[in-house]
Amino acid sequence: MTDKHALRAAALESKAWPYEEARKLLKRYPNGAPEKGYVLFETGYGPSGLPHIGTFQEVLRTTMVRNAFAELSDIPTRLIAFSDDMDGLRKVPDNVPNKELLAANLGKPLTRVPDPFGCHESFAHHNNAQLRAFLDQFGFDYEFASSTEYYASGRFDDTLKAVLRNYQAILDIMLPTLRAERQATYSPVLPVSPKSGVVLQVPVEVLDAETGMIAFDDEGERIEQSIFGGQAKLQWKVDWALRWVALGVDYEMAGKDLIDSVTQSSKIARALGGKPPEGFNYELFLDENGEKISKSKGNGLSIEQWLTYGPDESLAFYLYREPKRAKALHMGVIPRAVDEYWQFRGNYPTQEVTQKLGNPVHHIHNGDVPAETLPVTFGLLLNLVGVMGEASKEQVWGYLANYVPDATPETYPALDKLIGYALAYGRDFVAPTLQRRAPEGVEIEALKRLDAVLAGMPADASAEDIQNEVYEIGKTGGFENLRDWFKALYETLLGSEQGPRMGSFIALYGIENSRRLIADALARAS
Repeated sequence: MTDKHALRAAALESKAWPYEEARKLLKRYPNGAPEKGYVLFETGYGPSGLPHIGTFQEVLRTTMVRNAFAELSDIPTRLIAFSDDMDGLRKVPDNVPNKELLAANLGKPLTRVPDPFGCHESFAHHNNAQLRAFLDQFGFDYEFASSTEYYASGRFDDTLKAVLRNYQAILDIMLPTLRAERQATYSPVLPVSPKSGVVLQVPVEVLDAETGMIAFDDEGERIEQSIFGGQAKLQWKVDWALRWVALGVDYEMAGKDLIDSVTQSSKIARALGGKPPEGFNYELFLDENGEKISKSKGNGLSIEQWLTYGPDESLAFYLYREPKRAKALHMGVIPRAVDEYWQFRGNYPTQEVTQKLGNPVHHIHNGDVPAETLPVTFGLLLNLVGVMGEASKEQVWGYLANYVPDATPETYPALDKLIGYALAYGRDFVAPTLQRRAPEGVEIEALKRLDAVLAGMPADASAEDIQNEVYEIGKTGGFENLRDWFKALYETLLGSEQGPRMGSFIALYGIENSRRLIADALARAS
């Protein structure tokens, strides 16, 4: 059995969620490739705002499923990043210049709203360019698609005809889900006013499905016009179904808040003679107080913020884990995500194939996991920069050189980047919280014993030998349990409630430097 066959056999049994999702697509086409010749993945983007961490997570997770499917099948795949840029501008965003320019164009399709930044054809063109640059930055393999272009070019015409032919069936699906006042004005079709250019929310009469002709009231005048050529768009649940049917979308995931929308769009897709895509609903993120993240509240964490304090692999790792469980997304989760990513990466080379396929790093790197390992943890780096105070990369490397043989940026390029993240995180989030307390009771004598032991050890003592001595002092130092001893070390020497293996920290920071920390702590007790 070749490696490829072994990998495919293991992937067919793997419980990793990308493989579970990919297997749903295999069942969708048990006889091989569909008539269109490929399996189509889609992600959606609303270009009324800039790309954010939700955009990243959807494209990333969809890409992981796509890669998993490629391991299971030889059927070609495509991924479309679809921009809903025919939507009417509903409100003026907070984070743009020239707000009055946008306010004067409310209701118009986003591709017909002037660019407040003054550098693109429209507001949508500006945000679409940002989306492509954003996705390109992370190396995603995708094809960009514009709603405006697809409506205007005729790509949707056949399915738009089907919408008009099945107009009543769509109303029968949608009206029971709406409040009474909304039912009175609801229409699956939203014509673009020939007078104001606004996307209208008005009742529509279907005149001729084959020519796309409809009638509606516009500022007191009865208008008859075709819905083809970008002269109308669909309500978004109907629009979603239109895309699925017109393009033959096979897979699209969505947030838990869109479960009802997926249900209604799936019914509409069937009414149009199509088949809804496979997919699953992921959970939404919570802030540090356990509240749902809201763009209007601004209580979330931006992708730029994460990437200031941790590498993109750590973000990908965090997004891979348990997508159907609500997770906190705030600054405090970054250090653990960084260390857990590297822990899983360190385990990968020696794992059996089944374990590898369940390892997050397999999906983050699409099976091509880099070989470099880390000689220290991110948490240990944070402790080091915490006691160093204001420090440079060169100074941190100076300490590492005493702890790690051949420790240079050239030998460990990933570690060099990680030091930069540690310095930034330490400066902004660790340093302001550090508060070293004075030792008390049995802690004082134990610290004196530790100082005496360290004084008798060679400067190049191993982390393990130092840890054994620290452990012995804790066992015989009158503490109720060892946890109290280590907690005392963290709080008196490092100024935090949690910390690293003290043997590793002392070896890294240096015995003499560590003795100075002990002396400072004992001075606070006098």
